[in-house]
Amino acid sequence: MSASLTDLAVPLSILDTDLYKLTMQQAVLQQFPNVHSTYRFKNRSISTLFTRQSIERFRTAVSHFTTVQLTSAELSWLQAACPYFTSDYLDYLSTYRFKPEQVKVNYIPVSADQLQGRVEIDVVGPWVETILWEVPLMACLSESYFQSVFTDWGYAGQDELAYSKAQTLLSANCHFSEFGTRRRRSYQTQDIVLQALVRASREIPSSGGLSGTSNVHFAQKYDLTPIGTIAHEWFMGVSALKGYERANVTALKLWEEVYTPGTAPLIALTDTFTTTAFFKDFASDSELAHRWTGLRQDSGDPFTFGPRVKEMYEALGIPHASKTIIFSDSLDVDKCLKIKKQCDELGFAKVSFGIGTFLTNDFRVASTGEKSKALNIVIKLASVGDKPCVKLSDDLTKTTGDQDTVDHVKRVYNLSA
Repeated sequence: MSASLTDLAVPLSILDTDLYKLTMQQAVLQQFPNVHSTYRFKNRSISTLFTRQSIERFRTAVSHFTTVQLTSAELSWLQAACPYFTSDYLDYLSTYRFKPEQVKVNYIPVSADQLQGRVEIDVVGPWVETILWEVPLMACLSESYFQSVFTDWGYAGQDELAYSKAQTLLSANCHFSEFGTRRRRSYQTQDIVLQALVRASREIPSSGGLSGTSNVHFAQKYDLTPIGTIAHEWFMGVSALKGYERANVTALKLWEEVYTPGTAPLIALTDTFTTTAFFKDFASDSELAHRWTGLRQDSGDPFTFGPRVKEMYEALGIPHASKTIIFSDSLDVDKCLKIKKQCDELGFAKVSFGIGTFLTNDFRVASTGEKSKALNIVIKLASVGDKPCVKLSDDLTKTTGDQDTVDHVKRVYNLSA
């Protein structure tokens, strides 16, 4: 990879993505290999504008994604580190190439000089191919923004800051993972952060620890466990194709056809159509609840989640202490410590935290010392098989997708407007 491509935020590796993109790609390859899809970008902060220069930089970077491919060393590592990947899938990934023509970028100027504006991004193509675009596209757009729009920042102190955060978490005996690829300030930032986390985990005694990273490339680079199983888009896509009645159960059982219980961690994401809807589905199948090893909270109030999980498992006759509970929504150190305290009091023995932007995009404005905000951006599955996909979430500001379908899901699960 030439220096110029690195400067353009082109991924250094096809594994520079979150693990659940690969696990979901394998599932789509097996279950829905011929389904067409559309992904759509959303900037949740409407006051944040991009410059024409930053979007041109982003477009140029996207055109160079064709240079990224799985290496023989990466293939060998995946075979050893992720035994749940089949030979058929690894053969597919070995031949996979990004197709920039699948990415449609539209810059919409809003300033009088047309140099500042908004951006629309759609990714269109077979689901099994387009599924890998989301994470590196977001990381590339974020890095392009901080390279050319907001540049009043630097790397000084990032190592010490990340080490200090890890020290506090380890001293409190927290288990935690790094989840910050999508909205990182840069590849270099994530590299600095992970080096500091690894160093702290080796130097600071703790009954907790650094569990790993969601970034597969960095897991290989620093001999860490790649973390992650399943994301919202699996539930979104499956329900659009199979129907919304008991949608969560349908999605989980299809997942089990790909990942036999015991071959890979089965951690269910609870909030695609609200946690209320998930618990209604999940509790209706006690055998399924027994098989899945844990649950992940990603929106809403984390302090109501633990008590609800405990109550559900107790109602099913399942020891809640035997199950993993993971938190991954907008975490910082203080929130992790408070959640852990509550979970300890509730009797959960397996609690972990997936910490993202707080680790990989925590900067100050160099000239003023004020907080420098990360971009609040997402890329979500918009349709599969020409059917709209929606995500309700436990946070109303995160609801995305076709309003008629959102209203339909609310009726299915008797959710308030």
